[in-house]
Amino acid sequence: MGKRKKSSRKPATPASRKRVPLDTTFTCLFCHHDKSVNVKIDRKEGVATLLCRICGQRFQGRVNHLTEPIDVYSEWIDAADAAQREKDTKESRRAAVPSSRPRQRAEASDEE
Repeated sequence: MGKRKKSSRKPATPASRKRVPLDTTFTCLFCHHDKSVNVKIDRKEGVATLLCRICGQRFQGRVNHLTEPIDVYSEWIDAADAAQREKDTKESRRAAVPSSRPRQRAEASDEE
């Protein structure tokens, strides 16, 4: 009978599994400066504030105990995209629907 084989690898210790810190400064969506957007999270109030130091763009969002700065930045990106889509749909509706008021005025002047 043979001996038992030893495991060649030891289990990973918590020291070897280091957590990589997440970013707290980001690129601004509007002025495109790197590391100009800071996120401050007030967990007691449940509010996060995002502020660009260059262009002054601000955003506030609600947070919970699991929220990290990258989550607030992602919410800001989503909110900016939604606002842009809403703006585009309003502009396309205005361009697609011709105004009928000038025609009515022209017809009224023809009848006189």
